[in-house]
Amino acid sequence: MSTSQARLATTAGSRTDLLRLAALADGVLILAAAGLVIFYAPADAVQGMVQKIFYLHVPAAIAAYLCFAGVLVGGLVYLWNESPAADRLARAGAEVGLVFTTVTLVLGSIWAKPIWGSYWVWWDARLVSTLVLWLIYAGYLLARRIAAPGRQAARFGAVIGIVGFIDVPIVHFSVSWWRTIHPPVETAAPESLPPEMLLTFAVSTLAVLLLGAVLVGYRYRVEALRDRLAAALDR
Repeated sequence: MSTSQARLATTAGSRTDLLRLAALADGVLILAAAGLVIFYAPADAVQGMVQKIFYLHVPAAIAAYLCFAGVLVGGLVYLWNESPAADRLARAGAEVGLVFTTVTLVLGSIWAKPIWGSYWVWWDARLVSTLVLWLIYAGYLLARRIAAPGRQAARFGAVIGIVGFIDVPIVHFSVSWWRTIHPPVETAAPESLPPEMLLTFAVSTLAVLLLGAVLVGYRYRVEALRDRLAAALDR
């Protein structure tokens, strides 16, 4: 093994160890968050126990935003210098972000049934714009699969990922820009919540965001291995 190969192996091993430590730490955080949600945070005076969905619903939406920001950055960098690492980040971010968007939509629908009397209402701007966000990045992944592999697929995907990110601020600010029935969670004053709720939300958010980082890290490694295999088969 050459010196450069040994360095690459050492670096890869260090990254794997870091991902494992992050995964273990996140496991502890998830258990702590679950305990806080179930046993510590009080039930909402108006919504009751169903309000506790908030502790996963909102962090999942934030994690999706950050994953799609990774797709945006990866796409911009790839169009600039055609970095394979940037393209891998974009692919990993899109996959994990789509998972978190799915979680956000499902939990929102479960919450909506007892509160609004329906799992879905088409006139709510946030619900519809979030569904559009899901469709955009599902389309991104589909386009990456059907496009010719290599540079063409990467450039095509980068454009979709960059343009598609426009919907993220639309989702976030939809409750301020239009009249909706969705509660404006992000504009709520922190001091209006009991300390137990604030602590539970903080721990839950940290747990979900770290989970997102770990998932992106592992998906990035899978994409790197896939690229190496494709390059080896092309030789």
